[in-house]
Amino acid sequence: QVQLVESGGGLVQAGGSLRLSCAASGRTFRSYAMGWFRQAPGKEREFVGRRSRSGGSRYYADSVKGRFTISRDNAKNTVYLQMNSLKPEDTAVYYCAATTGYGLDRPGEYEYWGQGTQVTVSS
Repeated sequence: QVQLVESGGGLVQAGGSLRLSCAASGRTFRSYAMGWFRQAPGKEREFVGRRSRSGGSRYYADSVKGRFTISRDNAKNTVYLQMNSLKPEDTAVYYCAATTGYGLDRPGEYEYWGQGTQVTVSS
């Protein structure tokens, strides 16, 4: 089992940047593929991106491709979401998630979730 804690959210102006972190407990972090999702008020949880166990494979939603980057540091048990060129439509609660499976873009593929961190982008 793994516990996930996100941090780094906040208020930023459109065009700005934020970096979210997700710290994982336990010594088996490299056993999990990691994903980032987001959920805006009144909307379903939406896939943002994922990074494979080794970090060699990355996959992003079209809406963030070219602006967001996921990286992971297995030595620090942490996965990051670097968000650049933020837009008001990026406003949401951002969640990191972990899976022992392959894990792609559906929330049901991930077994473990953090509590979320709020990102608000003002216009």
